[in-house]
Amino acid sequence: MKAEKITLVNDDLKEELLCYAEGMALANYQFLKYKSEKETNTLKEIIIKGRKVADTDIDKLTNVCDAVCRARDLVNEPQSFLNAVQMAKEFEALGKEAGFKVTVFDKKKIESLKMGGLLAVNMGSNLPPTFTVMEYKHPRSKNKKPYVLVGKGVVYDTGGLSLKPTANSMDYMKCDMGGAAAVACGLFAIAKNKLPLHVIALVPATDNRPGENAYTPGDVVTMHSGKTVEVLNTDAEGRMILADALHYAKQYSPELVMEFSTLTGAASVATGKFACAFLSTANDVQKKKIFESSWNVFERMVEFPMWEDYGELIKSDIADIKNIGGPSAGMITAAKFLEHFIDYPYMHFDIAGTAFLHAADSYRGKNGTGTGVRLIVDFLSNKVVR
Repeated sequence: MKAEKITLVNDDLKEELLCYAEGMALANYQFLKYKSEKETNTLKEIIIKGRKVADTDIDKLTNVCDAVCRARDLVNEPQSFLNAVQMAKEFEALGKEAGFKVTVFDKKKIESLKMGGLLAVNMGSNLPPTFTVMEYKHPRSKNKKPYVLVGKGVVYDTGGLSLKPTANSMDYMKCDMGGAAAVACGLFAIAKNKLPLHVIALVPATDNRPGENAYTPGDVVTMHSGKTVEVLNTDAEGRMILADALHYAKQYSPELVMEFSTLTGAASVATGKFACAFLSTANDVQKKKIFESSWNVFERMVEFPMWEDYGELIKSDIADIKNIGGPSAGMITAAKFLEHFIDYPYMHFDIAGTAFLHAADSYRGKNGTGTGVRLIVDFLSNKVVR
């Protein structure tokens, strides 16, 4: 039709009308920054008319769709632009626009905090790491203890010395910061919608390269927590940087920590592009609520167990734990590794299969999907006492 403007009308329905507009807006997304000849979609405006739909409903939906598109932009950016330092700058811009505080730790500060996991992964790179702390606190926040979001920020992953194959693996590893995009842009939407909450987002960021000083299989790394880790695979780097962030989160005595990461190929194999792997130490009420939200936004999850038996697979002969557990249950042993660094209710979302798609899929499109943003916003919106 090549329409520039579309009006959606229904006086009897509200949710269906908003969902229709949401799908249309998200399906209209394009990433054209690097195209010299831009074939731009014609649609510029979606008008919603319905007696049951308020202006505030449309404003909130607009902010969420905007946040998803910003997350997609971040995932679609190549590492030649979006290194760890630049990503922190992008987060600062989000904070300035939406009104939340952003603090960026440079390498010297990270060294002073003894974040050994993040520093180890960064050793093979000639670019510095960053650790970004984002905080939004409404003056009338309903939660006494903050909700903390943690996102994996590996801006590019070669696998390090445990080098990935190029075809169908390393060639799209710019997406390995999909978790970072989800939590930062989720916080952006929460702040734009002025939800009466206290929410903090943490992003450890670096690239993972096989440089001359790269950490090696066999190394023992002392983490931010003081726990020692035997590194047996440098491509299991996401859990190394997340462990430092999860331990750092303890200082906030959080109500709940939600961590998003493109963490394991095992999760992608298990659930494909249709769902993320979910593992949690949260109580049944919290888990019920997150599953409700997952269906509300159709970002489905499959729960895997965190039985003690799986912890046996990451025991090390020479250190406290090792960073891989062998060929079986990879998404579970990764979560069991991270469990060593928490002491609070915790939700782990392995979005390896859903954060980046290789073919168009309805409103999710192709390439970066922005998965996690709408899930975070829906779940935390339900925490607001109306």
